[in-house]
Amino acid sequence: MLSPEDLQAAKMKEDTSSILPEAALQWSDSFEELLQHSDGVESFSQFLRTEFSEENIEFWLACEEYKTIESDTKLLSRAKYIYTIYIDSEAPKEINIDYSTKSAIQKVIAQPTKSCFEAAQMKVYSLMKKDSYPRFLHSDMYLRLTRRKGPGATMFRRRSRSCVFNDRGEATTGPSAW
Repeated sequence: MLSPEDLQAAKMKEDTSSILPEAALQWSDSFEELLQHSDGVESFSQFLRTEFSEENIEFWLACEEYKTIESDTKLLSRAKYIYTIYIDSEAPKEINIDYSTKSAIQKVIAQPTKSCFEAAQMKVYSLMKKDSYPRFLHSDMYLRLTRRKGPGATMFRRRSRSCVFNDRGEATTGPSAW
């Protein structure tokens, strides 16, 4: 019988099997690059679930969608929803933000603006970029996506065709390297 961890790994492998290694490698260029690809966002979300911090990406995505709302009625409704789910002290997916940021949102939630979650969104973004994203790039999940073997692997990403790495990690040049 498979353990819960093995079941989760099998599910992630199924969900990510259509992602090309070359596409996944682009996500290591920057956190912004990762967020520009739907497969990158989905893979990162799956990783955050394994760390029990998926509320961060969910909140960030909710804020991105919130900023596109044109109707004042929908803006108010969505702001209250985001507040209830992610900001309130009893929120089921409460994000970790400081008291002053939370208070500032609480004061304007009755008449929200498109930017009322901006400070909280920036804090969550920064946390993901500085903390979760580097761990994602070193995770077994990401290494499987890129077909890498982990620390000390012999597969290296090349930035140009002028240099190729051999199995020992030594740089070789010239036509014989191809």
